[in-house]
Formats: sequence, structure tokens, C-alpha cells
Amino acid sequence: MVSRPIDTLPTTDELPCSDDTPVDNEDQNLLPNLLLLALASLWSERMDWFFAVDMAVYHTTGVSPKVPVVPDAFLSLGVDRRKNGKSRKSYATWEENWTVPILVLEMVSHRYNDEYEEKLDLYKRLGVLYYVIYNPNYWQRHQHQPFEVYKLTGLTYQLQIGEPYWMTEVGLGIGRGRQVVGGIEQEVLLWHDVHGKAYPLADQVIQDMQAQLQSERQRAEQERQRAEQERQRAEQERRRAEQERQRADRLAAYLKAQGINPDTLR
Repeated sequence: MVSRPIDTLPTTDELPCSDDTPVDNEDQNLLPNLLLLALASLWSERMDWFFAVDMAVYHTTGVSPKVPVVPDAFLSLGVDRRKNGKSRKSYATWEENWTVPILVLEMVSHRYNDEYEEKLDLYKRLGVLYYVIYNPNYWQRHQHQPFEVYKLTGLTYQLQIGEPYWMTEVGLGIGRGRQVVGGIEQEVLLWHDVHGKAYPLADQVIQDMQAQLQSERQRAEQERQRAEQERQRAEQERRRAEQERQRADRLAAYLKAQGINPDTLR
């Protein structure tokens, strides 16, 4: 981590909270949020951790502290659950006592985003201890495994063996499992204990997740309706302007027919 005087760095209030890149499948949003809600249940008594989904991480190891990396999810330890009692807009390492995430999750989808090359190198330079890549659909395309955990050893990432994989420094294991979510059984990512036993998703976690997804759908529908209203309002304004132009053209034509030059009128 390259340290700079904090007073020369922007605050999170001045920085975008994400890269606004839409996900191209629902699991990119669902699975990390299930991990978040499960962790909120497992570590409900702890206030020294922060787990975020699709949030910008600002750091000083890249081309500019204003250019973030946006993991699908990340976990930091030794930081407040809520910074100054408020929700974070983004995560800037210089506002977190230079604490970098200890765990980063990237989910590979149809739109490949250099998870195995550029992002791996970036997280290595940033100092992320565990880098998890989940690639359930396109792992053969990339000649990798569907689930991989890399651990930073010295200056390089080493692919770890075994699943679920126990992360001593985190105090949790991570791996795949099958759960019923919203009435549909599917593969999900789960936290595990030291013996490799999965912490199942509690009914309340699933209910919370469903409520969150429903809220997001409603918000998206409201945004769509608002955009449609704006489009209709803009179309009405365009038509009104066109009618005014046509009316002015007709008036000008009439005046010319009467031998009057409309350009000389005030």
C-alpha cells in the first residue's frame, strides 16, 4: 500500500460509490448478498467487520486514487460495521486506517472481466489475502475450476487445495452448497465452520434476501416509470415546440402573402 497524506486524498462523499456496471445474471447480485445476510447472522455480536456487495474500493496502488476497483463482494476485518454510525457510500482505504479487504469475491459471467489476469494482479498489489473466484458456467472456457481460492503468499497468489476452504485469518471457511432460495433449489456460496460443516441459510436470511430483491425490483420499476414519464414529458415538449414552429411558419407565410416582410416586424 502506497501511503499518501490523507488531506490530499478525496473523501468518499466526493467519490462515486460504484462503477454503475449492470450485472448480466441475477446470481451476481443474489449470491454475494446471501453471504452478507448469513454473516450478519453469524457475526451479529461483532462490530469489527464490514462486508459489501458491488461497492467501490478506493486505494492508492493504481493509476489514481480516484479510480476504484469494484469487486462483486469483499470482507474487511478490524473496521467498524458502520462508519461513524452511518452506512458507507464506498470504501476508501485511507479512511479505514489503510485497512484493505482480507477477502474479495469475483463471480465470472458471460461478460468476462479479466478476473484471472488483471484483477488478480490488482488484488495482489493491493494486498488482499484471499481472492475467491466463482465461475460456475464458464470455467471450462477459461481452463479453470468452478470454484477457486487464491491466498497471497509473499508477493504471489497461490491456488489453494480443498473445498470448503478454511481461512484461518478470517475464522470462516467458504465453499459451495445447495439451498432452496425463493422456492428454487440452486447452488450457492456458503460459510463453513472449521470442521467443514456449512452454516445453512436460515429462513430469516432467505426471507430478508427475498424482501431485498423485491425492494430492488420495485425500485427498478419506479426508475423505469420515472424514465418513461421523463421521456413522455420530453416528447410533449418536442411536439409543443414543433407546433409553435409550424404556427410561426404559417404566420410568416401569411404575412408574405400580404406583402409584408415578417423579418421587419418586432
